[in-house]
Order: sequence, then C-alpha cells, then structure tokens
Amino acid sequence: MRKLQIAVIGYNSDKSNSTTNKLAYEVGRAIARAKGTLICGGLGGVMEKACEGAKDQGGITVGIIPQEDLSCANEYCDIVVASGIGYARDFLVATSADGIIVVGGGVGTLVELCVGYMLKKPIVTIPHSGGTAELYGGKYLDERKSILITTARDADTAVEFILNHTK
Repeated sequence: MRKLQIAVIGYNSDKSNSTTNKLAYEVGRAIARAKGTLICGGLGGVMEKACEGAKDQGGITVGIIPQEDLSCANEYCDIVVASGIGYARDFLVATSADGIIVVGGGVGTLVELCVGYMLKKPIVTIPHSGGTAELYGGKYLDERKSILITTARDADTAVEFILNHTK
C-alpha cells in the first residue's frame, strides 16, 4: 500500500526565520509520526527544516529540486528528483502530494498553493508563520470556491487535517 505523501511548502532560506524553521521542523516530525512521506522542493529554509524533522523521527523525505545537479538538495532528502526545469518544479511538488501544508512562503509557495487548489488537494496553512500561509489561510482563491484553504494552530493539527481529508 502506498504511503500518504504530504507536501510542505514555504519560505526558502532567504526568507525563513526562527519561527518558520521551528514550525517546519515540527511539521516534518508530525508527518513522520503519521507514517507519511514528506514531499518538498528539496532546498533550504522551510524545506530543509521539515526534512530534518522528518528524518529525526525516522521518516522518509523526497526533494524535487529545480536544478539538474542532485547535490543541490538539502542533506535531509532521502530521495532527490533533479527536475532540471527550474521553478516549474513547483507544479511537480504540488501534484505529487496527497495534501499540502503551508509554512510562511512567498511567490513560489503561492504557485504551489494555486496548483494544489486547482487540483482540489487538501491544503492547510499555519497562519502565524506569516507570508503566503497568513495571507491565504481560511480563504478561497477564487469565486469558484473549489476548496477552502484551512488553517491550523500547529504542526500536529495540520497533519491531522490532511490525514482526515485525503482520498
């Protein structure tokens, strides 16, 4: 039976901070405790901290990086997909997930959020992490109201939401 795949999206290392890093680490641990596979963009910041948390809990991590060089991935990625397609890899991250958790984030995170929304994936943000998570949590992205982007107060609640809303 296939493991549940949960994407963690958010700030890269240029905008990540102690709050988002701590939350991402906790999200990674919660995904691993739930026996899920963590999917992310494979680079720094939220992606790296989520992978580190999952690894510390014995979980499996997949990084889908924009580069062609496998060594660009963070050290906590078990499986690296070197897409070589630049930012278009955001589509792969969102599409590969059964559900998506948002911690902070900028425009790249917003692209992943929009793809998840179009595909009607369960999406949950942790709003006090700022950025995209704060701006879009508790909202619909357009007038079609395809799915509500839910909010969670912490990592465990976010993972629990995904577990309870996946097909």
